[in-house]
Amino acid sequence: MNWTPWLPFLRWWPRVNRQTLRFDAIAGLTGGIILVPQGVAFATVAGMPPEFGLYAAMIPAIVAALWGSSWHLVSGPTTAISIVVFATMSPLAAPGSEAYVKLVLTLTLLVGVFQLLLGLLRMGTLVNFVSHTVVVGFTAGAAILIAASQARYFFGVEIPRGSSVFTVLSELLLQIGAYNPYVTCVAVFTVVVSVVTKRWLPRLPHLIAAMLAGSLLGVALEAALGAGQTGIESIGTLRVGLPPLSMPDFSVSTIEQLIPIAIAVAMLSLTEAVSIARSVALKSGQRIDGNQEFIGQGLANISGAFFSGYASSGSFNRTGLNYSAGARTPLAAVFSAAFLFLILLFLAPLAKYLTAPVMAGILFVVAWGLIDFHHIGDIIRSSRQEAAVLAVTFLATLTLQLEYAIYLGVLVSMVLYLRRTSRPGLEPVQPVPGISPPVFAPSGESPQSVAGLTIVRLNGSIYFGAVNHVEESLQAADDGCPGAPHLLLIAAGINFIDLAGAQMLANEARRRQALGGGLYLFNMKEEALGTLRGSGQLEAIGLDNIFRLGDDVVGVLTARIAQGQGQGQGQDAPSAPAPSRAEAQPAGS
Repeated sequence: MNWTPWLPFLRWWPRVNRQTLRFDAIAGLTGGIILVPQGVAFATVAGMPPEFGLYAAMIPAIVAALWGSSWHLVSGPTTAISIVVFATMSPLAAPGSEAYVKLVLTLTLLVGVFQLLLGLLRMGTLVNFVSHTVVVGFTAGAAILIAASQARYFFGVEIPRGSSVFTVLSELLLQIGAYNPYVTCVAVFTVVVSVVTKRWLPRLPHLIAAMLAGSLLGVALEAALGAGQTGIESIGTLRVGLPPLSMPDFSVSTIEQLIPIAIAVAMLSLTEAVSIARSVALKSGQRIDGNQEFIGQGLANISGAFFSGYASSGSFNRTGLNYSAGARTPLAAVFSAAFLFLILLFLAPLAKYLTAPVMAGILFVVAWGLIDFHHIGDIIRSSRQEAAVLAVTFLATLTLQLEYAIYLGVLVSMVLYLRRTSRPGLEPVQPVPGISPPVFAPSGESPQSVAGLTIVRLNGSIYFGAVNHVEESLQAADDGCPGAPHLLLIAAGINFIDLAGAQMLANEARRRQALGGGLYLFNMKEEALGTLRGSGQLEAIGLDNIFRLGDDVVGVLTARIAQGQGQGQGQDAPSAPAPSRAEAQPAGS
């Protein structure tokens, strides 16, 4: 029996040897170290107890590595998923409360079930509908939300939890004289150390360096001024041990309430994971199975719901670090989870020195890193439509519930895509002199007649949404060439034709025949020709009016027109010239 469909890690297991184990262990140790500040930070963003961010990087990360397809993808808590969890769950229960944790566990289970079903149903292509522009806009908006959620801890002022970005900005301006100087000093110092370390000491993990420096400054201020005098709050102690078992809420009312949110989180999570896996695969030369990644992410989230995790996905930073550190197989992610547990055994008692302003400073750094200024600039410069998608998604992320922001971004992308495809361009062309068989080049803005023959090239498919535009464009071609009812359509750019498109071409052929001319098709793809043939519309156009690549189409048609026999029924004309290959042999035979 072939077990690889059920145990996909058997495919890469033969690659494991002493050398790969050494590289994977080194990469895993590096990943385990960086996971400590990231896990705590992400859990804080999600409104969960700090240790849940670390638990989400253990069992789920192992399951995703073993049941996914990527050799380098590292799964666990991520910033985007964490902010979505907080924004969607905080209106339902107080963050950090037992009820809140229960809701998040249920959400995680539903996310995993949706992802697993999509993978089993081979629906991996669904993530293609969440465009890169939508992800960039959403992530930039999420970064602003992260910074806004931490402003109260960064400046030491009272701002109602869950306030909108605009409310936070307003409160910061109104309370500018009430900032706690000690809290703000620790937060700013944490940011500065992170930036300096990343810039001048790139080999050191800048988040860990910032966490240690900020914590030491907080301890020094407390010692100098007295405990409790600075207003610097600790995040508390971390529980040590393997991820404890947990139980989601299976009540029907809770599940109905969370299903719409779970769908949005599932799609965002899958988009993150598959995009990251594919980007690294381009460097490593690996082929990614999108459906298998769906299954791996689904099983990871299902396991997280029962092992004190919360919704997870592929992490860009940790995956890139894993690849750069020399990981050879998915065992590197397994080692990372194991080293994380060992690190916690020794570092957990020190968590009492980790303070709220330190975490706020770290999250400000994380939020800044989420804004992809390079791609945002490229999008704005390259396409107005993509820039509109970016702006709509970004603003929706700041003003709407986050799941609707994703839906809206996808919807706008699809509407603009349909608008583009529904208006294929009709380009006037002319044969290049001295070349036979003919090659066609653009001839200007308006069609021109060559010996009574108008020649245009259609760049786009003809389907029900584009039929009206194509029909109007073909009729408008007559305006530039009055008295020239013969039209040669260069059809190499037509990828497909549906029934409505086939009927439109047949009607156009009949219209031109009634005017004493004809419609001629050159170099049409076989799939499009098959639709014309299968729909019964090819007869109306005429088999002898279909020309293949290599035929002297201009010579044949100008000779016909000169003899007054371009009526679209060349097979019945008594004095037509010798037939071309397309006339002697029906297209597609």
